[in-house]
Amino acid sequence: MTSSEENVTITPEPETIEAQPGQPSPDGLHSRPRSQRRTAIVVAAAAIAVLALLIYSGIHSRAVAESRLTQRTQEAAIPTVAVVFPKEGAPTQEIILPGNTQAFSDAPIYARTNGYLKHWYFDIGAHVQRGQLLAEIETPEVDQQLLQARADLDTAQANLNIAKITATRWQDLVSNGSVSQQETDQAVSNLSAVKAAAESSSANVRRLEQLQSFEKIYAPFDGIITARNTDVGALIDAGASTQPRELFHIAAIRKLRLYVSVPEVYSRAARSGAPATLTLDEFPDQTFHGILVRNANSIDIASRTLLVEVDVDNPTGQLLPGAYVFVHLKLPDQTRSVTIPSNALIFRKEGLQVGLVRNGKAELVPVKISRDYGNSVEIVSGLQSTDAVIIEPSDSLVAGMPVRLSSKPTGGSKQ
Repeated sequence: MTSSEENVTITPEPETIEAQPGQPSPDGLHSRPRSQRRTAIVVAAAAIAVLALLIYSGIHSRAVAESRLTQRTQEAAIPTVAVVFPKEGAPTQEIILPGNTQAFSDAPIYARTNGYLKHWYFDIGAHVQRGQLLAEIETPEVDQQLLQARADLDTAQANLNIAKITATRWQDLVSNGSVSQQETDQAVSNLSAVKAAAESSSANVRRLEQLQSFEKIYAPFDGIITARNTDVGALIDAGASTQPRELFHIAAIRKLRLYVSVPEVYSRAARSGAPATLTLDEFPDQTFHGILVRNANSIDIASRTLLVEVDVDNPTGQLLPGAYVFVHLKLPDQTRSVTIPSNALIFRKEGLQVGLVRNGKAELVPVKISRDYGNSVEIVSGLQSTDAVIIEPSDSLVAGMPVRLSSKPTGGSKQ
């Protein structure tokens, strides 16, 4: 090698340095922190958005669930009811009411004096006339008391006679001064006292004679003996300290009376003088005629009825007291009514009511019953055949409450 070659300095060309995979480029060393911040911000924003979406979704779903629960609760709170339509009956031209026949006059016969029954003359079923002798009572004590009272009266009469003589004599002597005025006044006063004692003895005799007359028992009116509760030799005690025993029972049956309770809604039919027809089960092919003679002119608050009396002539005695009869009373005009089940009635302090369904809500209306058939009742006021009546209403049912029908109405056809 020459010296000129040794002095030549060879300068190598700059090599291109390539970035190895996984190693940052020289230019990216300054931009790396900025890219990481951007990525972190995007990730955080995305996380926040996702979290907000989850929160919103949870709140929305909870609100929807609460709204749905509230709606279902409100729907469940609406009661479900079953309804029927009232059955319309034929126009009512008369009412039929139960009653019991009673004797026009009915009286128990008691003894008015003490003693023993001596004899009785009539038994049950016997027809007697007024004043006819029914029985006799032996009253030895009263007889002896009467004898004593008469003797006392005789004594009083004797004392009265001598007192009269003495008083008259003293009044004659006092005029000429033979006796003093004091003695005369005493004689006159003694006369008054003796006279009063005689009157008292006379009254006692009359009292005992009256008691002795009670030994004979007479019929107080024409009638039939319906009971005899004594016999010969029975002790008769009419004392005030013990309950006296009924000896006979007598009833006048040539005319009978009936007391009937007419419902308030039919009180117009209870006119005095109105005719009434009677029917009895034991006489299926016969009718008896009576007259409504009087009424109480007052509605009974407890039963809402008017008490009336119907008299029936019974000259042959075919009708018996105590018989169960049906009284037919004509109405002044026709009355229309409907029939509903008994379990539709509502008993509250406001009175008798019935629940109806109108426009999806409950409505309470007052009603009036004419007849009760047990499972059903006849309504004459407050209902129409087109009303949807709630059956078996709950105690919590109030007017204006929304209700739901459970099924199609039964028990009647809608007109």
